[in-house]
Formats: sequence, structure tokens, C-alpha cells
Amino acid sequence: MKKTYIWIGIIVVIGLVLLSSYNGLVTSREEYTSKWAQVENQYQRRFDLIPNLVNSVQGVMKQETEVFTALAEARTRYSGAATQADKVQAANQVESSLSRLLVVMENYPQLRSIEAVQTLMVELAGTENRIAVERQGYNSVIQSYNLKVKRLPGSIFAAMFGFDAQPYFEAAGGADVAPEVNL
Repeated sequence: MKKTYIWIGIIVVIGLVLLSSYNGLVTSREEYTSKWAQVENQYQRRFDLIPNLVNSVQGVMKQETEVFTALAEARTRYSGAATQADKVQAANQVESSLSRLLVVMENYPQLRSIEAVQTLMVELAGTENRIAVERQGYNSVIQSYNLKVKRLPGSIFAAMFGFDAQPYFEAAGGADVAPEVNL
């Protein structure tokens, strides 16, 4: 009879560990999903501002169609991205194109003097800061989640229940080099 209670106790403890690990992984997945939604909210804000900025700048300057085209294509790629990794890559392309646009604007002081452009630039700068904060929060949550998925005993349960490590946001290739605009 004593052995039966011992086995029941062992089974209950194993069940509780399994349940706790599973629930922890689910909670972590929901945290990073929520953080990703916040990143996308800020991207949407950026994408809503970009056409207004582009239209304002285009009204003053027609010859920079390459930069505008690259921005439009990058936005389209993001909208059509199927996976989170594709969205990260497309978002990095938007940032690259946007940085080229900002360099162009610096070379044309008359653009900065237009009130609509100034207002949009301030909003866009604020949005870029928000995106950076949300990305940082996302990467923190991903780090916590990935640790649970990769460490023992979590890695065993993660493999059993199909929880995979998730990618971090990383700087786009060439982000350490200032964009060059030749006018």
C-alpha cells in the first residue's frame, strides 16, 4: 500500500512539473506574441506617416524617385510578408530606404522649412523612437522565451509540445554605415 502512494506521489509531481512547464511556455509565447503586436502597431504608425511625408516631399522635389520607389516597394514587401522573419527583413528594408530619404532631406534645406514636412518629420522621429523601444521589449521577451525553450527541463517539454526558439530583431545589414546619397 505504501508503494502505491509513493508511485502516485511521483506521478503527481511529474504531472505538476509537466503542467507548470507547459503553462510557462504558453505564457512566454503569449508575451512575445503581444510584444510583436506592439512592434507591428508602431510599424503601422510609421507606414501611415510615410506616404504623407513622401507626398509632401514629392510636391517639392520630383527627382528623387529612386528613394520614393524603394520606400513604396519596402512597404509593399512588408504588407505581403507571410512570416515574422519576412516582416523583420521587410521592416529593415523600410528603415534603409527611410534613412536614405532623411539624408536627401538634409541636403535640401528648403524641404525642412515646409511646415507639413517638419511636422511629419517630428512625428516620424517619435515613431522611430517608439519602434526602437518596442523592438527592445520584444527582444527581451524573446530572450526569456528562448531561454525557457533551450534550457533543461524546458527544452524537453518544448520539443514535446512544439515550442521553437524565435528570432531576435537584429540590425539590418549595413546599418553601421551611413547611407550615401549622390545628388
